[in-house]
Parts: sequence; C-alpha cells; structure tokens
Amino acid sequence: MDRIAILTEILARNGDDILARYGLAMEFSKQGDIERALTEFRQLIAKKPDYAASYFMAAQALAKENRIEEAHRMLEDGIMAANRSGDAHAASEMQAMLAELEG
Repeated sequence: MDRIAILTEILARNGDDILARYGLAMEFSKQGDIERALTEFRQLIAKKPDYAASYFMAAQALAKENRIEEAHRMLEDGIMAANRSGDAHAASEMQAMLAELEG
C-alpha cells in the first residue's frame, strides 16, 4: 500500500489526525498534485490554525506553481499563526521566504 493510501485510511478512521493530514498534503505536494495538497493544507489550517508548518509548506507549493500572490497571503497568515503560538523559528523562516518573494 502506498503512502497516500495509508494516510487516507488513517484519516478515514480519524479525520482529526493532524500528522496524517499534514503527511497527506506533503505527499500530494511531492507528486506535483498541488490542488489536492492545498486542499489538505487548508483543511489542516481550518482544524489547527496555529500549526505554522502547514502555512509554510502550502506557500512553498504555491510558489513552485508561480502563484506568488497566494503564496504571499499564505505566508502572512502563517507568520501571524506562528506569532500566536510563539514559534519564532517558523515565523522567521516565513519572513525570509516572504522577503524572497518580494525580491
């Protein structure tokens, strides 16, 4: 069974499994299925709005697709989420990416 099937099965049993949802989003992103990855990242953000990694990885996926304006908004939201949760490292990584996008 492939990773997507395993993660989908886990989520079928427990839709609130944050790590499985994140893993599924990352698998879709690795395969280049950005829309499905973004759907999973957005579901994760809706369930756990302070989980900064989901914003950062979603922004990276958007940037790869040259969807810069959307990536910019995702990073801004992610920086706010990181600041709410006290994750200075994630906030600084997203600030750096934001600066690169603004180039």
